[in-house]
Amino acid sequence: MVENGKNGRKHRGRGWLLVAMLAVAILGYQGWREWGGHASTGSTATGPAAPPRIPVAYSNVREADYPVYVHGIGTVSAFKTVTVKSRVDGAITKVLFRQGQIVRQGDPLVEIDRRPYQASFDQVVAKKAQDQANLKNNQLILERYQSLVAKDFQSRENLDTQQALVEQLKAQIQGDQAAIDSAKVNLDYATISSPITGRVGFRLIDPGNIVHAADSTGIVTIAQLQPIAVEFTAPQDRLQAIAKAFDGSQVPVDAISSDGRRTLAHGQLVAINNTVDLASGTIGLKARFDNNDNVLWPGLSVSTRMRIDTLKQVILIPANGVMHGPDGLFTYVIGDDSKVSARPIQVGASDDDRAVVLSGLGVGQKVVVAGQSRLQDGTLVDARPMLPDSEAPMASNASAEIAPASAKRAD
Repeated sequence: MVENGKNGRKHRGRGWLLVAMLAVAILGYQGWREWGGHASTGSTATGPAAPPRIPVAYSNVREADYPVYVHGIGTVSAFKTVTVKSRVDGAITKVLFRQGQIVRQGDPLVEIDRRPYQASFDQVVAKKAQDQANLKNNQLILERYQSLVAKDFQSRENLDTQQALVEQLKAQIQGDQAAIDSAKVNLDYATISSPITGRVGFRLIDPGNIVHAADSTGIVTIAQLQPIAVEFTAPQDRLQAIAKAFDGSQVPVDAISSDGRRTLAHGQLVAINNTVDLASGTIGLKARFDNNDNVLWPGLSVSTRMRIDTLKQVILIPANGVMHGPDGLFTYVIGDDSKVSARPIQVGASDDDRAVVLSGLGVGQKVVVAGQSRLQDGTLVDARPMLPDSEAPMASNASAEIAPASAKRAD
């Protein structure tokens, strides 16, 4: 009886264990049906998640004329600069200009005490009048001698002497006229006039100062501002192209503000220096600007842009679209399926804004100009057109939209 009880308890323990294992199995199956089954069903219905599109900006390849520029840095200089000096000695009595004033050629600037020069002028004028009266008297005597000699009442020797005296007085009068001219010049020099049209600087004298013709310092400096010049340099390897353009026609030059944002004036190349600077490997150039609005000022630093050629109807893309790879230059072209492909290209002339494509692209194709850092062949993109300069604020926003993607790439 004891053994049967023990066996019963063993059978009952095994039964409870089987029941518990069965319950766990049922619960596990129901959980799998609830979670795994639905997940599996969803994957089967929708397929794998699509890869994200990379935001980029693009520009259309176009055909247009491309001006070839030579850029440089220059300094504005007066086309003419004159330091006004006195040509006679004396005391300054009047200063007739204001500092910084625009003066015209011939305008009086300074007056020097005229009295000594006026006295000298009057003296030589009186001397000439005296000699003229003397000449007239001796000419009358000569006429009488001539009539007396004809009647043998006067000797030939006296006649010849009188003739020589008349000729001497005539020469003396010519000398008097020369002295008058010289005194007149000195008298005129007592009023100093502007030799050119331009702007005067700071005056270096005041009324009461004594000036001399031998002074090394001047009275004032006048700078011609209309027209005005810009002196700048270009690399020596562009010399032949510049000389060819200069010989053939007028070469336009633009003066641009030092920050590169504003075009200040339009001018023309007027001179090429006759030597190359060996130290810098550059050639000196000079351009002329009308400067009617006085926007250019002597000593002002400007950037220069000189057009030496124009390439007719060439393939152009923004310079930002040109990429450098291990096999050379390339650009990303957006296909009709919104996928990009790396296209090898050859580039000719280029600047900060545009590049001339010699081969590899056709008109109308879309090239990526922003957001290339995450691209490779076959990348799906969300392409938006690059906005023109007139919509610069919106373009900045578009760039800002692309920037986070690049930032993620960097992280």
